[in-house]
Amino acid sequence: MAGRIQDRVAVVTGGCSGIGLATVRRFVAEGAKVVIGDIDDARGAAIVEELGGVDVVTYVHVDVTDKDQVDALFQTAKDTYGAVDIAFNNAGISPPEDDSILDTDLAAWRKVQEVNLTSVYLCCKAALPHMLEQGRGSIINTASFVAVMGAATSQISYSASKGGVLSMTRELGVQFARQGVRVNALCPGPVNTPLLQELFAKDEERAARRLVHVPMGRFGEPEEMASAVLFLASDDSSFMTASTFLVDGGISGAYVTPI
Repeated sequence: MAGRIQDRVAVVTGGCSGIGLATVRRFVAEGAKVVIGDIDDARGAAIVEELGGVDVVTYVHVDVTDKDQVDALFQTAKDTYGAVDIAFNNAGISPPEDDSILDTDLAAWRKVQEVNLTSVYLCCKAALPHMLEQGRGSIINTASFVAVMGAATSQISYSASKGGVLSMTRELGVQFARQGVRVNALCPGPVNTPLLQELFAKDEERAARRLVHVPMGRFGEPEEMASAVLFLASDDSSFMTASTFLVDGGISGAYVTPI
């Protein structure tokens, strides 16, 4: 039985861990060829082997803030598998030095903006010419629930970067809708990924404050986010573009105040 994205070609940044890795695995299970962009070379090689080798998955070392490397990532997908049908622009960081605006210095601000926002701009800019030439494509950009509401635990540059991703996604979705390219934003709630686990390890109280506001009473799992990405990548979402796709356990719909 054919998968939901059978024989399509996907590029996934941040594909060696968390939501990215869960999505790579789900895409392959649904019949896609996948090019992973990441900086974890050892993990990348292991994932390629795990999922069936270079006939199915290719790993590319890429600094997502470097235009030439990002362009090369998407060109690799075209050269290796013949198309660029799906772009999941997912790489991101949430460093501890990104905190309240009163405590976050300019260097920390700029680092997060470069990785979380500029990289999405570069990936969209690289993917779109391939998709426009084909007359089809689906771009999914990872934003966050903090793009639509204030965070209980301040991360000023992270929140601002994800708001930028969401706004850019809307504009691109509108601009290219009649040319066959859909652009949507995945907005996860708190997800059980290495980023969140690191936060728990460093500041359990701060991390726990996230959980108290989730109506479902738990964090999301990377596999649940991968299911949402698959929906946005596939023809099941063919009438969706410029959308804010919240998968957040109800957090954005709840009336709560920080404790």
